[in-house]
Amino acid sequence: MVKVFIYPATSLILSDMVARFGHTPLSSAVAIRERIQTPGLESPPLQITPEEPKKGLKWAAVEVPAGVRGRMSLYGPMVEAAEAAIIINDADLSFGCMGCARTNELIKFQLREKDIPKLDLNYPKNDEEGVQFVSAIKKFLEGLGGAK
Repeated sequence: MVKVFIYPATSLILSDMVARFGHTPLSSAVAIRERIQTPGLESPPLQITPEEPKKGLKWAAVEVPAGVRGRMSLYGPMVEAAEAAIIINDADLSFGCMGCARTNELIKFQLREKDIPKLDLNYPKNDEEGVQFVSAIKKFLEGLGGAK
């Protein structure tokens, strides 16, 4: 079982595919669930403490906006834990929206610099590309080993 960072990290479709092939998806849903279920957070719906942007300094400089640092406090640990990554470029908003262009650039940069297996694809624009897209993801996940 491999920990696979999915980008966009909000993509439930990618998360489901990774899990179906016996791997652990590293996605924002899991990280956000941990924050929501953590006792003591008093700022719903943000589920962020004043410490989060400070934690984000590990992955983003102090000159970077606090929103990027706050997001990196969520995504940074997942990028570090990743043993593989699937990066989908130019994804449709319905596939998974990350919401912050600067954070997106930083995450993709960190993933591409990391020495792990990576699948870097463009979002399909028609049915034929869609079939190739799913096939490439399936082949990549099978190549990592796992349950199926």
